[in-house]
Amino acid sequence: MNQNNFEGQNYMVNDLAAKARQEFYPGQVIASRQEGTDFVFGCDNNVQLRVEVITDKVLRFRFVTENGFVPDFSYAFPEGVPPRQAPAFLEFREKADHYRITTDRLICTVAKEGLKTRVLNRSGVVLMEDDKGFHWEYDYDSGNDFVKMSKQVQSGVCYYGLGDKPDNMNLRGRRFTNWGTDTYGYVKGTDPLYKNIPFYIELQQRLAHGIFFDNSFRSSFDFAAERADVTSFWAQGGEMNYYFIYGPSLLEVTQEYTRLTCPPEMPPLWALGYHQCKWSYYPESNVKAIAQGFRDRQIPCDALYLDIDYMDGYRCFTWSPQHFPEPKRMVQELAADGFKTIVIIDPGIKIDPNYSVYTEALANDYFCRRGDGPLMKGSVWPGLCNFPDYTRPEVREWWAGLFKGLIQEDGVRGVWNDMNEPAVFEKGTFPDDVRFHYEGHPTSHKKAHNVYGMQMARATAAGVKQFSYPDRPFSITRSTYAGGQRYSSAWTGDNIASWEHLWLANIQCQRLSISGFSFIGSDIGGFIDTPDAELYVRWIALGVFHPFFRTHSSGDHGDQEPWSFGEDAAKLAKGFIELRYRLLPYMYTTFWQYVQQGTPMLRPLPFLDQNDTETYLRMAEFSLGDHLLVCPITQAGVDGRWMYLPRGDWFYYYTDEPKSGGAEVWATAGLERIPLFVRAGAVIPFYPVQQYVGELVIEEVTLHVYYKAGQQSSVLYDDGGEGYAYLEGHSTTRRFTVAGTDKSLTLQQTIEGAYQPSFTRYQVVLHGLPFGAATVHVDGEPVEVQEVTLETGLTLPGVVVEAGFAELTVE
Repeated sequence: MNQNNFEGQNYMVNDLAAKARQEFYPGQVIASRQEGTDFVFGCDNNVQLRVEVITDKVLRFRFVTENGFVPDFSYAFPEGVPPRQAPAFLEFREKADHYRITTDRLICTVAKEGLKTRVLNRSGVVLMEDDKGFHWEYDYDSGNDFVKMSKQVQSGVCYYGLGDKPDNMNLRGRRFTNWGTDTYGYVKGTDPLYKNIPFYIELQQRLAHGIFFDNSFRSSFDFAAERADVTSFWAQGGEMNYYFIYGPSLLEVTQEYTRLTCPPEMPPLWALGYHQCKWSYYPESNVKAIAQGFRDRQIPCDALYLDIDYMDGYRCFTWSPQHFPEPKRMVQELAADGFKTIVIIDPGIKIDPNYSVYTEALANDYFCRRGDGPLMKGSVWPGLCNFPDYTRPEVREWWAGLFKGLIQEDGVRGVWNDMNEPAVFEKGTFPDDVRFHYEGHPTSHKKAHNVYGMQMARATAAGVKQFSYPDRPFSITRSTYAGGQRYSSAWTGDNIASWEHLWLANIQCQRLSISGFSFIGSDIGGFIDTPDAELYVRWIALGVFHPFFRTHSSGDHGDQEPWSFGEDAAKLAKGFIELRYRLLPYMYTTFWQYVQQGTPMLRPLPFLDQNDTETYLRMAEFSLGDHLLVCPITQAGVDGRWMYLPRGDWFYYYTDEPKSGGAEVWATAGLERIPLFVRAGAVIPFYPVQQYVGELVIEEVTLHVYYKAGQQSSVLYDDGGEGYAYLEGHSTTRRFTVAGTDKSLTLQQTIEGAYQPSFTRYQVVLHGLPFGAATVHVDGEPVEVQEVTLETGLTLPGVVVEAGFAELTVE
């Protein structure tokens, strides 16, 4: 080696600035070992790969450079590490140029040169294959490695998921970043937004798998945007740490991811009712007038929200003595009329030596500090504020305890966390040097930023739960990270009163749902600007089918209560809200399925039939749960729309007109309708309309039974909708099977669980029978058939039966 070459090599080794401009790759594998269900590979340049078999269809890949593996911890999981399930079959073999790990469902190969990986199913179909694979750059400014991964793209691939991105359902050809941002008035394509969910689903060759890139640094995803044959993801620090999650169905991928990061507990039933919010309802007389407006017009409503103006100078956990001099009395009076009061709480704590929340946190050193020690200061609504470090367990415990006054003493029923990206006026967010405890893994804002909102929501949820007991808690957050569904519901942020934003609300809520976060909704009507009556009615019609159902607006732009747009619009809005209250048992059951099985409550069209390529690029149509197919109208001045029906048989909700799927159909829908189809063979439970949950003792449930030539199953879950007895088995699961021929229909019911709901009978309404319902027998005994007129105007045959029946036959 000559002197010049030696000097060049020495320069590259020692000049960190030059090193920072290079891409580095793993070398040659020189060692491998098996540790139970983990496999570790070491390279000659000190790069290591750990492949962990989480289940027989979930594999974890952890790459590290010369620094080695750090202690394993992630906020994505309740225990900080992923739950595992030992595979029934596991085999490890060394080949000439690679290693092979085999489970019942997957084959994973690791190349000896460069640690490139492939994952195949047991039929030998390649599901995922590295392009460059793992590589990295050294960042001189931060000292971090920018970790990168690139994968090959096969023809016809589609990408879904990634949380709240306001873009087309299929992400292919686009690039996105996760860095929670207060994005007032975003538009289609705005990026980043509020939420940070680094999970996406890939569909190719009709087979689906997911990638969960569990890294909380600023991360980016390129879905074949820069190069049509490569998709990649990278982060500005931390490990290259990702999970491969096999389906093979789209639905199963979301289920596996949701179970991995843990679904929420059941909400109180009232939380699935209608919510009304505004920035801001004050003083008390205004809040009371809004409440009276709902009850006078008999428009159902369960929750009213108080935005920042309820506080004393925007100090969290206080009440304005001018606007709300007797908050406990007001909350009690609202509760007597069925309204649950929800209040907003932001993370910024006003710097004020006469404010006890501030002085407590200061005395206990609970606030975030800059790198050199000073407290982090930033301006938000109260002025200059300090900010709690929610990544410290003792801070979360303190924060939770602060809710005793609002919840236990004043009777508030829920809490709404906002500005928790975290947002700072004029600066965006915290500087990079702000330090965090991070559960004993000290770090900077670079790593903690994307989990800050989630950890605030976690602390809030703990407090609301503690002081709501024995009732269930309710909370809502604007920012979150993967796994944040455990702690809160959410909404899609500061949207605009426009037809584009109605379209976006549909996409974003679907996308969040398949990203593990189903308890989601949008600000109905738009937060910014004022909708006209048509837009508002179309939006509230869509909101009926979103798990979180709330109108919210900025008071600067006018009123947005259902009656604000005239009596005709109020009547239409009332009709849709009443439909939501009828659908509560179906919505609650769908939520239970989400909790039990990880199934997304909202399912885009390809999730209903991924073998039909016609579904892949469609965005408007979605299902709520197993049996309802919805397609909102997102244009002004139309009386219906074309939409695609998945393969199978369907009934149009308003007319019972039967339709065969696998084709586009026209759905006539004036302002009083939203295109809504019911799957043939479904059993859809309805409650009577209530002005609020709990107003009525439900004595009778209507079962809408839809004919099918063949078999179809449905389920109805009930646990009373409140309290925790359901965790000890005090619930009932009623499973229905419809079986139809050209001359008969049979409805069978099996009941699991000893819980006795308040209802003792069903009204069974028969839809779409191809024959006259001459005779009906229930458990062998004849029952009288009556004509039932529905709210849609249809008159159909029906019978009233005891709720414990086993079999009903129609001939």
